[in-house]
Amino acid sequence: MGNKEKKRLDDSRGSIVPWKKWGPYLSERQWGTVREDYSEHGTAWDYFPHDHARSRAYRWGEDGLAGISDDKQTLCFALALWNGKDSILKERLFGLTNSEGNHGEDVKEYYYYIDSTPTHSYMKYLYKYPQSAYPYRDLVEKNRKATRYELEYELINTGVLDDDRYFDVFVEYAKESPEEILINIIAVNRGIETAGLHVLPALWFRNTWSWSEPTPRPVIRQINAGEEFTLAEASHETLGQRYLYCEGSAKLLFTENETNTERIFGTPNGNPYVKDGINEYIVKGRKDAVNPGKTGTKVSAHYTLSIAGGEEKRVRLILSAKSPELAGKNLFRGFDKTVAARKTEADEFYDSITPPSIDEESKNVMRQALAGMLWSKQYYYFDLDKWLREHGADIRAVRPGKDVRNREWFHMINDDVISMPDKWEYPWYAAWDLGFHTLALDMVDPDFSREQLELMLREVYLHPNGQIPAYEWNFSDVNPPVHAFACLFLYHTQKMVYGKGNVEFLKQVFDKLVLNFTWWVNRKDRHGKNVFEGGFLGLDNIGVFDRSSPLPTGGFLEQADGTAWMAMFCQNMLEIAFELAKFDPTYEDMALKFAEHFGPACYHTPARQARVREQVSSIHPERRKAQARALEDARRKRVPERLRDTLYLPLPQGTPLYIQSPRRGV
Repeated sequence: MGNKEKKRLDDSRGSIVPWKKWGPYLSERQWGTVREDYSEHGTAWDYFPHDHARSRAYRWGEDGLAGISDDKQTLCFALALWNGKDSILKERLFGLTNSEGNHGEDVKEYYYYIDSTPTHSYMKYLYKYPQSAYPYRDLVEKNRKATRYELEYELINTGVLDDDRYFDVFVEYAKESPEEILINIIAVNRGIETAGLHVLPALWFRNTWSWSEPTPRPVIRQINAGEEFTLAEASHETLGQRYLYCEGSAKLLFTENETNTERIFGTPNGNPYVKDGINEYIVKGRKDAVNPGKTGTKVSAHYTLSIAGGEEKRVRLILSAKSPELAGKNLFRGFDKTVAARKTEADEFYDSITPPSIDEESKNVMRQALAGMLWSKQYYYFDLDKWLREHGADIRAVRPGKDVRNREWFHMINDDVISMPDKWEYPWYAAWDLGFHTLALDMVDPDFSREQLELMLREVYLHPNGQIPAYEWNFSDVNPPVHAFACLFLYHTQKMVYGKGNVEFLKQVFDKLVLNFTWWVNRKDRHGKNVFEGGFLGLDNIGVFDRSSPLPTGGFLEQADGTAWMAMFCQNMLEIAFELAKFDPTYEDMALKFAEHFGPACYHTPARQARVREQVSSIHPERRKAQARALEDARRKRVPERLRDTLYLPLPQGTPLYIQSPRRGV
């Protein structure tokens, strides 16, 4: 048997077979984000808090528990739970806002990404759900009172998990085909006493119809099925039909994914069925909160379980493009066999990429770490032109309106699946984090890694002035320039694995990276001394002071780390140019350009130059000959004399096209 997951990766290249169309692309926190912030003063955390999330439709994305969606987040699926004691359904992860936590924002739940293949043909997730009422107020009040010198007050400190009084809720996804996803929910009672659990798997459409440019409203409705399952049909203008098959006789509860304006804003609802209708039905017993007509844009299947101590029970569903006529009556007959097969194929895939020298524990750590990276993909939608106009900052206005966050980024339209730092604490991309993500993701999905690097350099991301966007709180902030390093790393990795690198990829990113390099030189080196500024440069809030804010004394800050990052950027660009020059001699001039930039930044003192000459004179005689040839070549190409001794240091093979590079061990 061949490696089936690798074949799926090959088939998905160029979207020949859309194995990656469905995946864990649902955020774990859409509330409290900049995208959803329409406040007067940009107070995102306060404008859309967790308490609003169950009742208020999102504008730019969706969130959920152990959720999945298609790659445009048109149709979403996630888990909801109720232990019979909580004040609300558990539909999303809870955590503290930036001002509530004594160390900033912090998720207060226990959940685990256990497994995932790169095409998401198999995924597994674990959530630990207390059997007692979840202590929302206790977590907020105790953390708010704590000083920054104290430890954070966590869920385990509240006592709700004492004596193992909680459920382990596992969610497995297994793809029968690109458009047929088997969903296996297993609830295990870790306590010793019998406990009740309401399991409410939910299917809903992202709200695209309630805003300034409405689109046709999709619909989900119940249709007749046999005794084996209950069936909901979801219809969308572009996505088509999808069917949620719910094993057994679960009751389907319907409502609309629309804001409960009466609860949030104190104004009458335009529709009697609103986003929190299922919550009201289950928790408060309001029978009128769900649509008796069995139609809406959000549906939950309601399973009521009683689970003895140590026992497990499960719920099985299938999300499919197959109509009931095509699916047949015995749809669940091969369910367990398919889930087991996908798990075996996941084992086979990870065995093929795991070094044989590491022990079993290290193998498990590696696999789960990569699973965490794959689960952290998220569909990210942000149309800055539209968002800024909605905030009264129209670039077409003769006199632009108020000062609004990110007003310089009108060109930006983000509409892609992107690797996130964390789908709860940081559910937005950070450009330099993303560069490092690709190094790990390259182990499992080189195509996705390459696409992520190319994405940040596309015209709808990269600013016309050449700046790479930082993160949604301030796209104009400055991240360390690691993009060239990541591109070069992926190129050399591919070269080692396949014997040759993707030269076209290197050419494409090089041209855009030149724009970014030029932005740095023109914007962050105000006196042209090759000593750079840059702001916080990745230090976040651990710096002694905020380096992104103006100095209270006036003036500006020249930064050693900013200059070091630029030296590395320059070195990476020099190496890329030399690599491309092997295939196209027109890149030789670009290599000289970056050599001239690198010299003043790193070798601008006579003492440093003397040390370099001393190092060169002590090397092997054959290398001295190679150095002499390199210097002669430099004279012939009219390289400035001040750069010759410092830059043209040969590789062991005697190639005079590289400077010293610690990463390459030269």
